[in-house]
Amino acid sequence: MNRRAYAITQAAVIAAAYVILTLPFAQFAFGPVQFRLAETLTTLAALTPAAVPGLFLGCLLTNLMYPSGLGIIDVIFGSLATLAAAWLTWQLQQRLPQPPAMKLWLRRVLVLLPAAVVNALVIGFYLPFLLPDITVAPLVTISFMFSIFISELVVIYLIGLPLMMAIDKSGLLKQSRFF
Repeated sequence: MNRRAYAITQAAVIAAAYVILTLPFAQFAFGPVQFRLAETLTTLAALTPAAVPGLFLGCLLTNLMYPSGLGIIDVIFGSLATLAAAWLTWQLQQRLPQPPAMKLWLRRVLVLLPAAVVNALVIGFYLPFLLPDITVAPLVTISFMFSIFISELVVIYLIGLPLMMAIDKSGLLKQSRFF
């Protein structure tokens, strides 16, 4: 299989996995506290650039398929937040110094941080405007950002980091030249 076909296949599998890991657990995946199991897959952007479009497409399809009532704003900006976070993860992975120049644990923490930060800022900002019965105020918006940040950290570091380390060690995802 040529590199481009391999990268497209990786992206498609990641997109499908994102949908499969979100929709059955939708009651925990949408709202001010979001424990999206699929967010563990954002760690794959540190291993292959094919994860960047795969995560974007998976999030887009998930937000389109789930009738959360949050509308087109969530579909567009939630998906774009995932795209930005995945791209930043890939860029950090490429640009941060390799061990021993930087401690391995610190590198892993920093590389995975964009998903939590970007999603907290973007989704935490618009979500109070989309949910009924929420009085939008600066403190409310900050609390939404904080709760999304914490829930992202939990999913990414408690489940996603061990997943990334296992996949990296197995060699299952070879880095492809998608971009």
